[in-house]
Amino acid sequence: MKRTIGLIGKKLGMTSVFGDDGKFIPVTVIQAGPCPVIQKKDQDKDGYSAIQIGFDSIPGHRLNKPARGHQAKTGKGYFRKLTEFSPENIDEYEPGQELNVEIFKPGDKIKLTGTSKGKGFAGVMKRWNFRGLPRTHGHEKVHRSPGAIGQCADPSKVFKGKKMPGRMGNKTVSYKNAEIVSVRSQDNVILVKGQVPGPRNGFVVLHKQD
Repeated sequence: MKRTIGLIGKKLGMTSVFGDDGKFIPVTVIQAGPCPVIQKKDQDKDGYSAIQIGFDSIPGHRLNKPARGHQAKTGKGYFRKLTEFSPENIDEYEPGQELNVEIFKPGDKIKLTGTSKGKGFAGVMKRWNFRGLPRTHGHEKVHRSPGAIGQCADPSKVFKGKKMPGRMGNKTVSYKNAEIVSVRSQDNVILVKGQVPGPRNGFVVLHKQD
């Protein structure tokens, strides 16, 4: 596990700001933290060292008993989303300690992980940008089909990984080197340059990069 620290956030939407040089910058607004430390894992007991943090407070009755008992130990309430980080120096963190947006600063490069928007079942033209079959005389109702997908006799099968119709989106997406434009600690908000994977109000995990 790579040694890093970060926060869990919620994508609020997109807007734009002007930089110090007057340039127009499209940004995504992320509400990040505060994220209390729910559990501290160590090498002897758990086989690895990490901290588990929570985000998005919910009533306790929304959780089952094991999850409720696990989160109640810190006395910080109950949370919808949990995730783990493995910081360089785990001794700096204790259960109940809150992490907030101040661990980041403008200009930092971060890694973002979210769940992309689900598009439902899609054909090959929408999903893989196939051009489709000809729309000329003799072609009837086959214009958006994928065409041939296998072999006639040998090996008489469709190879795994073939680009086919299927579910589009709703996958875990990560990308690196996203730039933080502004950190507004009074509102627990971070402005990230460009787009962020996922729909509005979708959860996003922000990883600090070296």
